[in-house]
Amino acid sequence: MQLANTPYFERPLFFFDQNRFRQALADNKKPPLQIFKDAVGAAEYQMAERFREGEDVGTLVHERALFVDCLLHYAWHQYKWLPGTGLLAVGGYGRSELHPHSDIDLLILTDESASTETIENIERFVAFLWDLGLDIGHSVRSVEDCLELAARDITVVTNLTESRTVVGDTAPGEQLVARMERDKLWTTEAFFHAKITEQEERHNRQQAAEYILEPNIKNSPGGLRDIQTIAWVAKYFFKVRTLKQLQGKAFFTEEEFAILQSGESFLWRVRYGLHLLAGRAEERLLFDYQRELAKQFGYEDSDTHLAVEQFMHNYYRTVMALRELNDVLLQFLGEAILRSSGKGSITPINKRFHLRGGAIEVVHSQVFTKHPSALLEIFVLMARNPKIARVRASTIRLIREQRHLIDEDFRANSANSELFMQLLRSPRGLSTQLSRMTRYGILGRYLPEFGRVTGQMQHDLFHIYTVDAHTLQVVRNMRGFRSPEAREKFPLAADVLGRMRQPELLYIAGLYHDIAKGRGGDHSKLGVVDAAEFCQRHRLPARDRRLVCWLVEKHLLMSQVSQKQDISDPEVVHAFAREVGDREHLDYLYALTVADINATNPELWNSWRASLMRQLYQATQHALRRGLENPIDREEIIEETRSLALEKLRAMGLPEASVINIWAQMGEDYFVRESADNITWHTAAIHELHSNAPLEQSDTLVLTRNSGPGEHDGATQVFVYTPDRANVFAAAVTGLDMLNLSVHDARLYNSASGYTLDTFYVLDESGQPLLDEPQRLQQIRLTLQEELALVEDYSKVIQRRTPRRLKMFELESQAHLSAEPGDLYSTLEITSADRPGLLARIARIFIAHDLRLHNAKISTLGERVEDIFHITDAEGRPLCDSEINRSLEEAICRELDDHTTPQ
Repeated sequence: MQLANTPYFERPLFFFDQNRFRQALADNKKPPLQIFKDAVGAAEYQMAERFREGEDVGTLVHERALFVDCLLHYAWHQYKWLPGTGLLAVGGYGRSELHPHSDIDLLILTDESASTETIENIERFVAFLWDLGLDIGHSVRSVEDCLELAARDITVVTNLTESRTVVGDTAPGEQLVARMERDKLWTTEAFFHAKITEQEERHNRQQAAEYILEPNIKNSPGGLRDIQTIAWVAKYFFKVRTLKQLQGKAFFTEEEFAILQSGESFLWRVRYGLHLLAGRAEERLLFDYQRELAKQFGYEDSDTHLAVEQFMHNYYRTVMALRELNDVLLQFLGEAILRSSGKGSITPINKRFHLRGGAIEVVHSQVFTKHPSALLEIFVLMARNPKIARVRASTIRLIREQRHLIDEDFRANSANSELFMQLLRSPRGLSTQLSRMTRYGILGRYLPEFGRVTGQMQHDLFHIYTVDAHTLQVVRNMRGFRSPEAREKFPLAADVLGRMRQPELLYIAGLYHDIAKGRGGDHSKLGVVDAAEFCQRHRLPARDRRLVCWLVEKHLLMSQVSQKQDISDPEVVHAFAREVGDREHLDYLYALTVADINATNPELWNSWRASLMRQLYQATQHALRRGLENPIDREEIIEETRSLALEKLRAMGLPEASVINIWAQMGEDYFVRESADNITWHTAAIHELHSNAPLEQSDTLVLTRNSGPGEHDGATQVFVYTPDRANVFAAAVTGLDMLNLSVHDARLYNSASGYTLDTFYVLDESGQPLLDEPQRLQQIRLTLQEELALVEDYSKVIQRRTPRRLKMFELESQAHLSAEPGDLYSTLEITSADRPGLLARIARIFIAHDLRLHNAKISTLGERVEDIFHITDAEGRPLCDSEINRSLEEAICRELDDHTTPQ
């Protein structure tokens, strides 16, 4: 504090010898620019080393600003200035805060009638700073210019309130401050509303979530901007320069000030390290930087969590605490600024709470101490009463101070259990109140198992939220199924939820489905234990307990069956129906699965997955109505499908003899797995091909169409009919990959006439079926024709650039071969890192090992693929030798990993 009035250029910087620097400038042995560059280089190196050695980041941030002050002082005095021009620091630099690559925001204040000499000096001075390599942002204005801009732009007035003169004439800066105070360009109320709006818009641009995979440490909720927003509003209202000056003024408690300080220090350290790693002003905590920072900060992998997951867990817990504090302090400021804390009519709610100005408030400060159940009751009241818009800041503070009262006795109290169940049964506001309970630290105390996963992340591209944020989003999605908009996007889920006898059981399953993540072992089974304890404590009947526990244990079942198994096979559907057992379990499981997929990663839910889920639901519903003791007969399906297709083909004028001749070449599997509509489409096209040209000239047929209502109506079908050769699948999937089309399902059939019939279900790069664009559909047909023409000597490899995010994940491939007695095929499951052309590479591995591919289910989950292939040996037999299979699995993994090295 003794240095407060000391000029910046005279303050001690132990790493910067100012006497030596001044002497070097006086000696004139080197150009001034080189002398400045040498000083900058030495300072950057010295401060980077101090950071890596663990020095306090606050010291480094402020010393960096002080060093720049010194440089600007000496640079300024390279020129001769007339009175009336001053150099001001604004923004973060105005607060004397600079990270390695932060912008150095400068304001050059001068008279409107500045001389030609002054203007030329400004130009030379700014050019010198750019040549020096400083990251400056500058403006040249008069006092009147500043006032005019500040009157209409909240960003300008915010920057100017943090301005300070670094060098030059101090009069313009003093005049600017005096005029701003005298003219009152922004009232405190207007400033407050503008900063709140600014924060809301910034949060929305960052997906309004603390928990995105690669957060922006500056602009995401709970980030550095949230701390600065508190400071800006508080300093504007209380007329102080620093938050520290507000200690003892009843603005924040000692605990809150400590949270602000520790949170800012943590984020500063992360930001400082991030800038050094990136070599630029990078504010996004990208995957590769997360790993490196975790290592630099001393985190190590454990049995259950990677080092990067532990680091990010700390990050998320920090920003969550800061966002909570941001809510409290800004609301407190709003009440003080808008003068609403002691005014407004009071409407009694009950003996513990009343309503004041749209906010719920305790009737006295001892409410939670005397009635701990009120810590839950307040959220039930808010869910019930739409007139309650928020909680008063003083009451939020009391909640935070008294939340320690939620202990084992509190949780065992039946009155509290009933309150929580009332919340789950509330017709409105459930997800809002659960989110509020999480922010205030109540939900994690009432459900300690939920508290353990708060801020817990999984370092992959599949799970884009932390476990707690994902869980709350699942419940939010479930509640959203009630909305009118859900009728369009989730029509089946909306219908299912509408007929549920007890939707709260679905919400409980949503809360507990991932509760055991990160403990090691199968989280689905471990979660059942916690779910059962919850149901027991909340006195749910035995039937309801069994349903909730079954949902938690089986929450992945429906997505796995729909995406990894052939749901056109009646045996697959029958097995799933037996697992489900009845319509009620099917309804609850469907709603949970749809909510879960959309809360894991919104990009996962597309028309394709929606159609798979709907098809499995409807087929299972039909199987349940038919009766599990009456499985559909395979021959019955074949006969019914052939009969429907033949009727359509007759109506089209095709000779029955020709149709029967084409069908005679097909195996039974074709008529089991394909719909009558698809068979009609295929048969008519094959008939036309062979009718219009001699057989030896009619080599290849490629057709495209979007699936109609019913089976797989969420994708574009690409049908290929061509002579059966080893490289057909590889050529086809390579061609599709070249067109930026992703294959999600492939059905392959070999006819007795020596042809292969392949159907690929594809989506475009946005995860949607192709539009009805004749030019693009024609491009698909031509590209595949060209690729298939080279099939005898096919060796093309996709060379497209691997996306940045995918490069961040090192994933060793896994392969597992299995076959049950009586199976027609062996099932090969491959998990590998996603890369352009991966499917074509897998196809070439099959060729190299003399394997025949009959079917493929393709599933991309973030940075990895989980693909299912049905294969046989060259003679069409399943692979049953365990030793040969093990060798084959190892060879496949080895060859895949050799090919998936990031390019």
